[in-house]
Amino acid sequence: MAEKLKITLVKSTIGAVPKNRKTVEALGLRKLNHSVEMPDNAAIRGMVRQVRHLVKVEEI
Repeated sequence: MAEKLKITLVKSTIGAVPKNRKTVEALGLRKLNHSVEMPDNAAIRGMVRQVRHLVKVEEI
């Protein structure tokens, strides 16, 4: 596994399920094309898996 993940919001959360909206917010993503670097662990991977249709993930 990589040390960090770069997570980018590529699709709007407008119209998304409220649980998915909260997950995106918890990842620290605010606007379209906004990126954050998060540690690569099971919790973050689980969050990303829930909203995989809204984000793009790169291993750093």
